[in-house]
Amino acid sequence: MSELGKNKRNVISFYEMMFNDCEPAKAIKTFAGDVYIQHNPHVGDGKQAFIDYFERMAAEYPGKRVEIKRAFAEGDHVILHCHQIWPDNLEYAGMDIFRLDEAGKIVEHWDVLQELPNHSANDNGLF
Repeated sequence: MSELGKNKRNVISFYEMMFNDCEPAKAIKTFAGDVYIQHNPHVGDGKQAFIDYFERMAAEYPGKRVEIKRAFAEGDHVILHCHQIWPDNLEYAGMDIFRLDEAGKIVEHWDVLQELPNHSANDNGLF
């Protein structure tokens, strides 16, 4: 498998483990590098802040899940296009960007979320 293929596999496994399996500590231990730099303003910087946030999300929102629609890899970055499904009919389209180190471990994360609209001016959808 190519380096880009391994990076994509690592990021997808990380995302599914922390979000769908509700195991953020295991995801960090398995897939994060020496540091974890966070750019999402709702999540603190670093590994423990990430674990704390997603453990709280798992407790407060049981049944939340994510469907990865697309994954792109270039250089040391992987981008995921995701459909997040939360309780109470909350759904989001998300773009997550991860930077990996030379060993294929995640060291940095950015994301943007858009709530799925009730109406659209076109029939193309967000996915």
